Amino acid sequence: MIDFWQFIIPHFLMESSHGMQSLTLRSTAIDAVAWVLLLIQVPALALLLSRLGDGPLRIKPLQAALTTPEQLGIVSVVVPTLNEAERIQPCLSGLSQQSYEVREILIVDSCSQDGTRDLVKLSQARDPRFRLLTDDSLPNGWVGRPWALHTGFLESDPNSEWILGIDADTEPAPGLVAAMLNQATANHYDVLTLSPQFILCYPGEIWLQPSLLVTLIYRFGASGSHRPPERLLANGQCFLSRKSVLAEIEGYTQARQSFCDDVTLARTIASRGFKVGFVDGAPILKVRMYKGIMETWREWGRSLDLKDATSPSQLWGDLLFLIVVQGFPFPVLLGWAIALHNGISSPMILVNLSINLTLLVIRLSLLWAIRPSYDLSKANGKWLFWLSPLADIAAVCRIFLSSITTPSQWRGRIYSNSP
Repeated sequence: MIDFWQFIIPHFLMESSHGMQSLTLRSTAIDAVAWVLLLIQVPALALLLSRLGDGPLRIKPLQAALTTPEQLGIVSVVVPTLNEAERIQPCLSGLSQQSYEVREILIVDSCSQDGTRDLVKLSQARDPRFRLLTDDSLPNGWVGRPWALHTGFLESDPNSEWILGIDADTEPAPGLVAAMLNQATANHYDVLTLSPQFILCYPGEIWLQPSLLVTLIYRFGASGSHRPPERLLANGQCFLSRKSVLAEIEGYTQARQSFCDDVTLARTIASRGFKVGFVDGAPILKVRMYKGIMETWREWGRSLDLKDATSPSQLWGDLLFLIVVQGFPFPVLLGWAIALHNGISSPMILVNLSINLTLLVIRLSLLWAIRPSYDLSKANGKWLFWLSPLADIAAVCRIFLSSITTPSQWRGRIYSNSP
């Protein structure tokens, strides 16, 4: 019996010693991971706070306005279309409700085959400001949307002072154009674009779309914030520009090869010394962009990297930044929770835990802040909006995939020689 205990006790102590050594090694390795994360995430958190810090001071959301006499006939509206019959009617109706500041509404169609042209002709019969144009065949080196906008610019009335590009999937509220003119005049903007209120309907898009939007806010700040030219954000769905400015840069030629022509054009104009504004237009502009999670993932996701308007260093720097501040928090918090559950703890782990909890709080606060940017009145499963932070890893992956590929098709066009 004594021999047994003489054997088992040293063996037990040896096994315990091995276990303690193993635990110590694991703790050391985890501490090293915590150090690496800390070195990466602390600067990223500081950068994020600097980008979001002026959010409370940004220009307030734009409200509808009445037209003033001096605005009479100074705006030409250009709407590029290609097979938009299913969604263009709200846009046509909204534009017809704009007042006398709108001289003409040019619908530049790229040979639609789905009844788009017939709907435009019906609007034309009710409102003579509508003009239906057909753009020429797409030249080599051009993307379809900037080519249609360029055609509208060239065909616009010489007496117009402003060109307003509007997408066919938007729903402009009455007083939108007057409000933009007032804002541009008050702030001396040469270009003014609006962020819209997104109409979401299906569960998948309600879950994914806000996470994709947050990638833009993390990189460029909120609409209405001031940014240097190379970090400007713009929205081509509603893009107002002085006609003289467009003439100086030869229309839309600077963005002819860009799949994010709005940002490319805005940054080009800003780099020439003109003033560019990007303001929250949710109260007066709605948009129904894509239906369902797959279309949202495929169509919107492939332009969100903005690589056509961004240097490679900025592109990959922004991607790393998104990974650290948007992709990491949930997995890291889960990892630290497992470590603590297994009895592994250290000051470094607790510090890193607090950093990622801070990032999570920022993310949830931002979710609350962007809620007015969504119209969920027709949504099925609107509660999924509040679970959208769980889609952050997918959103960051989508930006990465978009960064390493070039679109080969867009809105029904095939680009065999994509830029």
